[in-house]
Amino acid sequence: MNYELMNNNKVYLSGTVASEPVFSHETFGEAFYDVKLSVPRLSEHVDVLPITVSEKLLKHFELGRLVSLKGQLRSYNKLEDEKSKLILSVFAREIVEEADLTNPNVIEITGFVCKPPIFRTTPFKREICDVLIAVNRAYNKSDYLPCIAWGRNARFIKDAQIGSKIEIVGRIQSREYQKKLDSGEVETRTAYEISVSHVNVDSENSDVEIIS
Repeated sequence: MNYELMNNNKVYLSGTVASEPVFSHETFGEAFYDVKLSVPRLSEHVDVLPITVSEKLLKHFELGRLVSLKGQLRSYNKLEDEKSKLILSVFAREIVEEADLTNPNVIEITGFVCKPPIFRTTPFKREICDVLIAVNRAYNKSDYLPCIAWGRNARFIKDAQIGSKIEIVGRIQSREYQKKLDSGEVETRTAYEISVSHVNVDSENSDVEIIS
């Protein structure tokens, strides 16, 4: 597998297994399961993150067990209410010792800006910028990863052009929001995104094909 594609999307997580594994799919005779991992922040908040794990690693994901892993943040589209919804999950590649992870939630990605950044200011004058990053993967695929930045990072990202190469370090966070359904009912849903702590934009390197 291409070494660069292995290293442009790196995730390090350490947390407690928060759900029983549920069968997801099978690829080339290997079964994969979905499970939730409860990962603490430096504050009192906890992010509950979706993990995809193969049957080979499943023995490490007993409910309530502390797990430290390395992997990649993956995305795929799911048809929901006749609309395409972006689904995110951390693909677990290997289990590591807890001591190897000084921060329980770290993601490092290198990709390309694929939509114009959305910059806004909250009523409390907090600057926020949302940007979608395409990260190339093996087998002619890309992962489309939503990122959110605040303050100085938000001002830095807001002028990034489509196709610009971008490097981001941050953490994966979960966030609940209210979705109004066609029936008029309001449903609580969970969104996942990368919270940006460090960013570098290479606007000169923008002639790179994004794999779809």
